[in-house]
Amino acid sequence: MSRLLDKYRNEVVPALNKKYKYKSVMQTPRLVKIVVNVGVGDATGNAKLLEDSVRELTQITGQKPVITKAKKSIATFKLRTGMQIGCKVTLRGERMYEFLDKLINIALPRVRDFRGVSKTAFDGRGNYTLGVKEQLIFPEINYEDVNRVRGMDIVIVTSAKQDEQAREMLALMGMPFAR
Repeated sequence: MSRLLDKYRNEVVPALNKKYKYKSVMQTPRLVKIVVNVGVGDATGNAKLLEDSVRELTQITGQKPVITKAKKSIATFKLRTGMQIGCKVTLRGERMYEFLDKLINIALPRVRDFRGVSKTAFDGRGNYTLGVKEQLIFPEINYEDVNRVRGMDIVIVTSAKQDEQAREMLALMGMPFAR
């Protein structure tokens, strides 16, 4: 069992139940899924760039990504409907907790000039979105193998009804929010 899942069950759930006085344990906010998305806009000209991103995302998450395609044609970007333009992974269960543990304890502290993640990046329904500027902060990525520094979006979907409850849950799990 993952360290973070253990911490969630033994520390976070009792703390949240005490603070918000839920009538049932099932009302306690929990993680539903984590979606990691990499946009490879320059894959329109060079398909190898997309393969590199797929390989790196597989190394980071331990799961094979799905290739995303363009929904609309945009002439100024030389983009046509159906062109492969990025990749994403949806993590659930054990892998999700392991990825979040790695993100909080290893990857985020490796960011240059890191002062914490934004407290305001919630969407109003208890989901948190985080942008990472480079994939090099993850320990699986070897600096020599990277031919292009790419960012990624990490969306943490929770079952919380309000942002405040989701923020409290993530803070108790160890998410380093800016002061």
